[in-house]
Amino acid sequence: MDKKEKFYKDLKEKLEDNTKFPSDYLYKFIVPTTKNQVKEIEGFFKGKKAKISTRASKTGKFVSVSILIKVKSADEVIANYHLVEGVEGLISL
Repeated sequence: MDKKEKFYKDLKEKLEDNTKFPSDYLYKFIVPTTKNQVKEIEGFFKGKKAKISTRASKTGKFVSVSILIKVKSADEVIANYHLVEGVEGLISL
């Protein structure tokens, strides 16, 4: 099992132990402003009734993206992380 698989397995266990679904879940990401990464992330959550907020860093080189969304299960939380994995320069918090 690689590090990413272990991370998602551990996350699923923690979510199932500590969260009553359906529940609101807050995703936090940091992306560089080099391309359209913010729009790319927003596109993944379009039509899901997500509340999305962004804030630029002091230098303007990065943007933090917060997404609050109602999820039905731990599997849905993880599926949403998988959606954004390919965004260039993405850091998940």
